Amino acid sequence: MNSKPKHTSALHEKDGISPPDFISKDSVASIKKNRRKQPSVDELVTGILNQDKVALSRAITLVESKNNTHLAKATEIIEKCLPHANKSIRIGITGVPGVGKSTFIEAFGKHLTGLGKKVAVLAVDPSSSISSGSILGDKTRMEDLVKDENAFIRPSASGDSLGGVARKTRETIILCEACGFDTIVIETVGVGQSETAVHSMVDFFLLLKLAGAGDELQGIKRGIIEMADAIVINKADGDNVKRAQMARTEFKRALHLYPMKASEWLPKVITASALKQEGIDDVWQLISEFHKTTKANSYFENHRKQQNRFWLLQTIEERLKHNFYNNSNVKKVLDDYLKATENSTISPFHAAQQLLELLNS
Repeated sequence: MNSKPKHTSALHEKDGISPPDFISKDSVASIKKNRRKQPSVDELVTGILNQDKVALSRAITLVESKNNTHLAKATEIIEKCLPHANKSIRIGITGVPGVGKSTFIEAFGKHLTGLGKKVAVLAVDPSSSISSGSILGDKTRMEDLVKDENAFIRPSASGDSLGGVARKTRETIILCEACGFDTIVIETVGVGQSETAVHSMVDFFLLLKLAGAGDELQGIKRGIIEMADAIVINKADGDNVKRAQMARTEFKRALHLYPMKASEWLPKVITASALKQEGIDDVWQLISEFHKTTKANSYFENHRKQQNRFWLLQTIEERLKHNFYNNSNVKKVLDDYLKATENSTISPFHAAQQLLELLNS
């Protein structure tokens, strides 16, 4: 007779802990039922206007969805929230990976909530071009700010959007403003060739730089410097203080090579240490000064109007693209045209023309 003990499968699931007797089964059933219940547009809008973060999160999920039913619902929510929006200052923060964007934003956000501000952080995570996945780990890197009652952090995947922003960032800004957040911070995926879209949706564009990392010459590229309203040399602490001061001098010289901005604002260069929380107040003072200057010369309002025009045109392009790829006639023959183009039996230009004509057929 075999007396060896029976081995339990590694896939065996142990019994869980039973709920205490004092927990009402009816209450548990009610909670589960409400979780499955989809709130109406009016319920979500009411929640947002009452500064309910859960309602805000659910509305953003609808906005980011590609489902046509969700799209209609999201559009209605945005329309109802729009009269309550546009009462914030929108700040875009960008910089190369490793510059300390998340650490800086947490220190900056905590400073603002300490001043009584309500801060919404829209953190955009890069999506893989292979798997299309994103880590969305910004909340874990802002562990103090995420627990702040006056802060809201929403990580989103960049998807196939260029410019370091998510596909629905603009709509999300509207919802956050309607929810009472007076300072919107957009963290982009990092500086790249198309890192310009963020400039079309913010009031103040902040560029974070590193000293002593071979960044100075790379940073003096016309496009990104022309867009920046301020450059902050981050990680100016410890042995890096002297290098940060030298980098600050170099960037100040570089800024003199560019013409005056339409905002009549002269970009500033300062040093800061997010880790030591030094120079953070100087950054906010700069932004406040910019806000005051551009409000006085009417640039602030005019810039917002131009952004709305750009938003309309970009949305039209997005919808046209969506309608094209979801058109039944196009779907039937798209693969054939792609193969024909690969085999050089038809030019890409002629193929595109014929496919576009199918939209009107």
